[in-house]
Amino acid sequence: MSLVASLSTSLSTLVLTTGMLAFSLSPSLAQVQGPDPVSETVTRSPEEIYSQLRLFGEVFDRIRKEYVDVPDEKELIRAAIDGMLSSLDPHSGYLTPSSNDAIRQDTSGEFGGLGIELTMQEGVVKVISPIPDTPAEKAGIQSNDFIIKLDGKPVLGMGMDATIAKMRGAVGDPITVTVVREGVTEPFDVTLVRDRIPLRAVHWTLEDGVGVMRLDSFSEQAFPGIRNAILDMIAQEDGKLPAGLIIDLRNNPGGLVDQAVAIADAFLSEGAILLTRGRTEAESARYDAQPDDLDKLVADVPLIILINGGSASASEILAGALQDQKRATIIGTRSFGKGSVQLIISLGEDGAMKLTTARYYTPSNRSIQAVGIQPDIEILQNVPKEFQGRDEIVGEAALDGQIGGGSAAEATTGSSTYVPSDKSLDTQLNYAIDLILGKETNPAFPAAKDD
Repeated sequence: MSLVASLSTSLSTLVLTTGMLAFSLSPSLAQVQGPDPVSETVTRSPEEIYSQLRLFGEVFDRIRKEYVDVPDEKELIRAAIDGMLSSLDPHSGYLTPSSNDAIRQDTSGEFGGLGIELTMQEGVVKVISPIPDTPAEKAGIQSNDFIIKLDGKPVLGMGMDATIAKMRGAVGDPITVTVVREGVTEPFDVTLVRDRIPLRAVHWTLEDGVGVMRLDSFSEQAFPGIRNAILDMIAQEDGKLPAGLIIDLRNNPGGLVDQAVAIADAFLSEGAILLTRGRTEAESARYDAQPDDLDKLVADVPLIILINGGSASASEILAGALQDQKRATIIGTRSFGKGSVQLIISLGEDGAMKLTTARYYTPSNRSIQAVGIQPDIEILQNVPKEFQGRDEIVGEAALDGQIGGGSAAEATTGSSTYVPSDKSLDTQLNYAIDLILGKETNPAFPAAKDD
């Protein structure tokens, strides 16, 4: 199966997962078995449809002529399009040109910026480190520098999100950063020119010989990040394989479908990864794993996936595939339950439309729509009192207009999204590490195919 995104003459082969854009894959020709759940449909005559279109025209005309202020007709039509799409389900909708560009930026895993990893310390922006080979590193920005102004405007009290937003911009645009540095008497200005900055999708560490990979999103950097993380771990240990691998998908909202399939394929040598079924044959497909050097390299390395109530869509595709194929043990709490795929259809300079076209199914032919993925081992976090009750979400099942059709009863109770920032307090992560190291035991680990 090709892992290269296939584009048709339009953008209609682009597939969405929760909040993110994903390219469709070249599917195998294997038949996808089983009927797709269909809702009760109503057939309208052409006369009735045209009558309703005339009604729309009448309402539109009355607004133009009689509304208290002169309306923007273009915005009225865009609002009508958005209303039509959003009435279908929670994930269909209209994308303005700017929001369409933002989705493309998110899924490409790149943006115009400076290349600085930041933190907030007592309301002041502090540099964790400059990203190698970026404008920040080239200009001499250092770890532990404090940034106090951007283009002459103080950042104190601005907040992290607003500060990052101001640092980002069009590639080639300059920005002046005012820096306070320990050992330097006075603040000083550095003028940087924004460049294309790759977002690091994967952050990894070795914990007592166990490789822990945190996957933030399924952008175009996801599979390369996982592959490089594994290879870098092995190189750091002078060729020794990790005792086990953990992929942390908690609060990962999804992303590119082809990245989820590619990562699953990295741990599987055969068998189904993903099935999709829609109204048309073009939207029904099966994606299979193929043997490769990476899955051969880590074939004997135990694998654990961490999920919680914020793990959605592409995260669920990956977790579901590895769970069904008995390649990974899933630990945490129930996932979000988004089991549908969307197309991005270009509307030219007017943006794009996002349309739900299929449900997806795990290899065992289950739809997790509004159901979610149940972990093999449920481990709860010790949630601080101030967050208790506010850390849980029902997920897809609680969204108005969700399309249903899951293989099991819809979720009715919440699933926690809380992950402590202090690793020593992270009961899910520490339990997973202890399982791999043999300090804990459970019949669900390691995952093993049935005899």
